[in-house]
Amino acid sequence: MATSGAKQGTKIVSKTSAGGAGATAASGGAPIIPLASPLMGKKKKPFLGMPAPLGYVPGLGRGATGFTTRSDIGPARDANDPVDDRHAPPGKRTVGDQMKKNQEEDEEDLNDTNYDEFNGYAGSLFSSGPYEKDDEEADAIYAALDKRMDERRKERRELREKEEIEKYRMERPKIQQQFSDLKRKLAEVSEEEWLSIPEVGDARNKRQRNPRHEKLTPVPDSFFSKHLQSGENHSSVDPLQGVSKYLGGLNTPYPGSMTPGLMTPGTGELDMRKIGQARNTLMDMRLSQVSDSVSGQTVVDPKGYLTDLNSMIPTYGGDISDIKKARLLLKSVRETNPHHPPAWIASARLEEVTGKLQVARNLIMKGTEMCPKSEDVWLEAARLQPGDTAKAVVAQAVRHMPQSVRVYIRAAELETDIRAKKRVLRKALENVSKSVRLWKAAVELEEPEDARIMLSRAVECCPTSVELWLALARLETYENARRVLNKARENIPTDRHIWITAAKLEEANGNTQMVEKIIDRAITSLRANGVEINRDQWIQDAEECDKAGSVATCQAVIRAVIGIGIEEEDRKHTWMEDADSCVAHGALECARAIYAHALQVFPSKKSVWLRAAYFEKNHGTRSSLEALLQRAVAHCPKAEVLWLMGAKSKWLAGDVPAARSILALAFQANPNSEEIWLAAVKLESENNEYERARRLLAKARSSAPTARVFMKSVKLEWVLGNIEAAQDLCTEALKHYEDFPKLWMMRGQIEEQCENMDKAREAYNQGLKKCPHSVALWFLLSRLEERVGQLTRARAILEKSRLKNPQCADLWLESVRLEYRAGLKNIANTLMAKALQECPNSGILWAEAVFLEARPQRKTKSVDALKKCEHDPHVLLAVAKLFWSERKITKSREWFLRTVKIEPDLGDAWALFYKFELQHGTQEQQEEVRKRCENAEPRHGELWCAESKHVLNWQKKTGEILEQVASKIKNTF
Repeated sequence: MATSGAKQGTKIVSKTSAGGAGATAASGGAPIIPLASPLMGKKKKPFLGMPAPLGYVPGLGRGATGFTTRSDIGPARDANDPVDDRHAPPGKRTVGDQMKKNQEEDEEDLNDTNYDEFNGYAGSLFSSGPYEKDDEEADAIYAALDKRMDERRKERRELREKEEIEKYRMERPKIQQQFSDLKRKLAEVSEEEWLSIPEVGDARNKRQRNPRHEKLTPVPDSFFSKHLQSGENHSSVDPLQGVSKYLGGLNTPYPGSMTPGLMTPGTGELDMRKIGQARNTLMDMRLSQVSDSVSGQTVVDPKGYLTDLNSMIPTYGGDISDIKKARLLLKSVRETNPHHPPAWIASARLEEVTGKLQVARNLIMKGTEMCPKSEDVWLEAARLQPGDTAKAVVAQAVRHMPQSVRVYIRAAELETDIRAKKRVLRKALENVSKSVRLWKAAVELEEPEDARIMLSRAVECCPTSVELWLALARLETYENARRVLNKARENIPTDRHIWITAAKLEEANGNTQMVEKIIDRAITSLRANGVEINRDQWIQDAEECDKAGSVATCQAVIRAVIGIGIEEEDRKHTWMEDADSCVAHGALECARAIYAHALQVFPSKKSVWLRAAYFEKNHGTRSSLEALLQRAVAHCPKAEVLWLMGAKSKWLAGDVPAARSILALAFQANPNSEEIWLAAVKLESENNEYERARRLLAKARSSAPTARVFMKSVKLEWVLGNIEAAQDLCTEALKHYEDFPKLWMMRGQIEEQCENMDKAREAYNQGLKKCPHSVALWFLLSRLEERVGQLTRARAILEKSRLKNPQCADLWLESVRLEYRAGLKNIANTLMAKALQECPNSGILWAEAVFLEARPQRKTKSVDALKKCEHDPHVLLAVAKLFWSERKITKSREWFLRTVKIEPDLGDAWALFYKFELQHGTQEQQEEVRKRCENAEPRHGELWCAESKHVLNWQKKTGEILEQVASKIKNTF
């Protein structure tokens, strides 16, 4: 015993030292004093075996805290492991469920949706805190209060709840209450009756109770081939056929059972091909029986039978559920308010859309019964019904609504015979004599004489209808028409159309002097009757008069209203806009009247005279233009352009002396005018009067020595072949005007013509020193060097020109073409990329870039060009050429037309367009392009200027230059 006690004491000591107060508490009694042990020292520690002080944590003094070992928390467990408590409720039977529950308890739901304005949050805000004694006391007090409050009206509340439950059970009894009377009767059931009640079992058959997958075994091909050879044709395998050889007498027929011969092999009663043929024969017989032999028309067409079936399929492609909802909704509307016409119309149209035409007809006819005074319902019914039925419906509608104009019009439309239409409309006019619509419909069906009689009656019934009065006036004679219009003015004093018609009537009968008076009286009378004069409406009426051929009336209206409602400072601007608007609408006489009135008000305005002159030039005759220009130079003698237009008009007409006299008068009005001097020189030189042209130029150089006069002098001598005189004049001119680049160009070109390349180079270099920004001079010098084979020098010249003139697209283009002509396409592409970076919005560069690309990439490049330069004529021309190269003739023509419309001064576009029409157009199209080019008189363009400014072509007309440029164009693109 002593030994065992020692051992036990040792164990207790070791536990106490390891666990402290926990070991003591575990023993449940007084602490056990350990016995002496040889391992212990001589001096015993006083705290051994004593309970641990309050708040003692082992290892805290030496810092052995802050970590947790596996022995402290137990073994690791999976979330799906069951908990220790085997009787745990559902939802807490696994470790994961408990962890989730603990997280939910820790995390409170403080969302706004869980907050009530009076009660606060659904849970307790302090549920996560410690539950102490004061919390317990507070809960007890609150529980006592709730119990006390609950007892105050407990009896009354319980009584009310009991009554409510009884009432609810009476309305909605339980199932056991419903069968309570039957349960009572069960007491009367005897034992024999009870035992005779069958047991509840599964009433299904065996196959349904034990479903098995059906096994299908395909019949081999050898089976069919065998029976086909033996002459048997079976569509299925007979289950008795295989066992018949084992069961004797099975095939023997007996009364009331198998038909004799049913199982006899080789007879072929089950031949499916013969059955199919018999079915087709039967179908043909039925179709032939359906044919109507009496009327000669087949009711059912055998060939179109399926087509007719397809036509019966409703065409509505919407959702069926939507149709059902709409049908239900409209039914509810009809039942709620049966006298509401739109409900019936909508219901009928819904059925019509879904293909149920007869249902729609039935619905709308019911609607006519419920809404007999509704025009819309009757008209919808007439629309849905077939021909004769529709007439009956309309007749019924007339009986209900004898004053309805729309019903009468519909009745007339349903009639196919003219006489029947007249009869219906006349009957309608008896009932509704004041309807303008009925009168107009009736008059349209009559002959002129009968129409006149009807209109005379119509204006009596409808005296306020302007249309009827004017129609009657058109059918009457001149005298009667005047009387009709006078009566119309008395009945309708506020309508302007009557006055304008009266003016047109007088003009048509030759009384043009009365037109002005009538229009003036119209303005006065309408103002007296309180009518506001709307200027735009009157101008529209004038345009209509112009288109109708009433020129005097049109001009009178314009003169009367053109100044109404316009501020004095805005008159000129507004009138010019009005004239342009009239020209755009095709009312040329209106525009002419506006210009005439504007020239009366502004006789000294040069811009108005110019606009009027250009109008006459484009839309008038030569005589009207010359008459206008004579008046113009009389009022504006200092306007040189008006003199020159007059002289040119006479010259183009072939009247050279008249042109000279006009220029002579221009000299008197404008002495020493450069434009008039040069115009006189051109007139003489074009008519081969070279000596007179020389004298005029000499006089001009002495009285008005300008750079252009010197240039024209040099040009005249040059084109006439007097090279020395031209050089002398050029030298003299450069002494006075050394900064005029065209003189340097002419000097260099004359030297080039004489094969003096060094002198030409010197002239160009001297010119570039004086005029470094002249692009044409740089071009000439570069091309001179290229022509003599100095490609490197030409390239250097162009690089220098680009430094002097940055962002100049023409110089970049010349550099690219220089490399391309030299065969260096890679360098040309590189230069083009740099050029587009420096000049991204240059049309000529983008146009050239399109054709530098390979054919597959040109279309993409053209799209990029159009994005950058949408309205540039060079880009549009490049697109036209691209379509031309792809043989898209129509598109190419459209783009050519667009190009010449945007820039009619670009000669290259006209030349390419003419070349295109020569290859792909008709004779009329070629002549039209040529005529339009001659009217436009283009002056610019690289190809155009190369021909038009050549010394050999100085006397050629625009049409000749067009042909010459077109002949030199090659389809290399």
